[in-house]
Amino acid sequence: MEIFKLFDAEYKFLSIIWELEPINSTELCKVCLERLGWKKATTYTMLRKLASRDFLKNEQAIVTTLVKREKVQRYESEALLEKAFDNSLPSFIAAFLKDRKLSKEEAEKIERLIREATE
Repeated sequence: MEIFKLFDAEYKFLSIIWELEPINSTELCKVCLERLGWKKATTYTMLRKLASRDFLKNEQAIVTTLVKREKVQRYESEALLEKAFDNSLPSFIAAFLKDRKLSKEEAEKIERLIREATE
């Protein structure tokens, strides 16, 4: 499994880029100031850090991701499943649903996903 581990601040930063890409780095600094309270230097430090780890690229002041949100989500969910639930999907689902009610639409969607995964 490829390693796509991100700290919370890195994930929030990438979420902005996933939402707005491609985005000019100057505009990204403005958005990060507004949404995260980051100064320009913090944004550029994070850009360099994530670019060095091949999560994104900043070419000619245009920032785009190299890793899609779905890959990171999959990595994080698999890591959680392994770490906290001994790779047991039923245990994870049971813990997640404890004291929580699903809407009919949510239940139907989950049932469809399970059927598709078992076919």
